[in-house]
Amino acid sequence: MRIGIVILPDRRWADASRRWRLAEEFGFDHAWTYDHLGWRDLVDGPWFDAVPTLTAAAMVTSRIRLGTYVASPNFRHPVHFAREVTALDDISGGRLVLGLGAGGIGFDSAVLGVPELTPRARVDRFAEFLELFDGILRQPATTWSGSWYSAVDARNDPGPVQQPRPPFVVAANGPRALRLAARYGDGWVTTGPQADSAEEWWRAVAEIRDRFHAACESAGRPLESVDRYLNLDSSPIYSMTSVDAFTEATGRARELGFTDVITHWPRESSWYAGDEKVLEAVAAELPRLTNR
Repeated sequence: MRIGIVILPDRRWADASRRWRLAEEFGFDHAWTYDHLGWRDLVDGPWFDAVPTLTAAAMVTSRIRLGTYVASPNFRHPVHFAREVTALDDISGGRLVLGLGAGGIGFDSAVLGVPELTPRARVDRFAEFLELFDGILRQPATTWSGSWYSAVDARNDPGPVQQPRPPFVVAANGPRALRLAARYGDGWVTTGPQADSAEEWWRAVAEIRDRFHAACESAGRPLESVDRYLNLDSSPIYSMTSVDAFTEATGRARELGFTDVITHWPRESSWYAGDEKVLEAVAAELPRLTNR
């Protein structure tokens, strides 16, 4: 079991840098930040971009893997994003992990003034995004045309440090997205659905897990070849409520066959409100929880 933590990009770097350093010192395996132009009601507060945030994080850490959680076609284009990813993978010394998702409705899409897409259209767009993005990162030059994207002689020099490209961790809950995760993902991440109780959420997560297993089988992918991530904090119970809550959630994820779990850095209020003392106590338990 590997354990990661999300650090929201809602603080100036003079303050935020401490959290990224501590994430590594505490022993987390991976650290992530949200790749949004704004997120839910936090759009009314401070917010910073994921790529420069992860670049700065790479400069103050040396071991921990760093990821987007999750980049989407809402405002990312595969051609430009491939250039950013190549630079970020180089600066981090090959520690980049790419969480990728179809993108939802809300501020990220509305702020650009484009019509709201249906769920089906968002997955159609995501399928093209993955195909083109994967191709650009693997090939010296790519010319490609689809319904949503096109590229003309898009270059990939010098290419990523990680070959053939940085790992894709594809976010998926629905049937078509799960098939895309099974096809393109080096990892798969799920939030599970919204639920009224923790038990209801865990039952639904188990069902989604089963559907992903079936998607891998249909794609001819051995399950062991795909890392399986669970966002613990989509449950009605925030995992950093207490050490016991975190331990129980991690144990249940392990029982369901997940290889990785993701929690969130406690904030003073609103989303993921909690106490950093709980985080420190959880960090002391990481060697036991990961069986190191």
